[in-house]
Amino acid sequence: MLNYLDNYYFSQPEPEQSCLLFLRKFLLRYSPQIEEHWKYTTAFFTYKKKLFCYFSISKKSGALYIGFVDGNKIKHKKLVAEGRTQVRVFYIDPNKDIDIKNIKEILKEACKLYN
Repeated sequence: MLNYLDNYYFSQPEPEQSCLLFLRKFLLRYSPQIEEHWKYTTAFFTYKKKLFCYFSISKKSGALYIGFVDGNKIKHKKLVAEGRTQVRVFYIDPNKDIDIKNIKEILKEACKLYN
């Protein structure tokens, strides 16, 4: 029987499903202090028990993104606000290679906020 998290991933169409599964593994391996939870009907990640980031798919455009909870405190050219006051998002095109370099840069800055 699938839990909510597994159901979330495996109910996504391809190529989004494969992309999300890769990102899930990547985040969980990035730091042992990153943990995955089911919150707000999506895969949510905490760092040192604090809300950190989440996966989402835009209802308007269908675009996949990682939302960073305290993204307003992270300075990175690939993070966009789009009217949000606190969260900043990093868009991912599941039809292209994932931009690991920029994701690592953002994660490094995001983790510094909690150290």
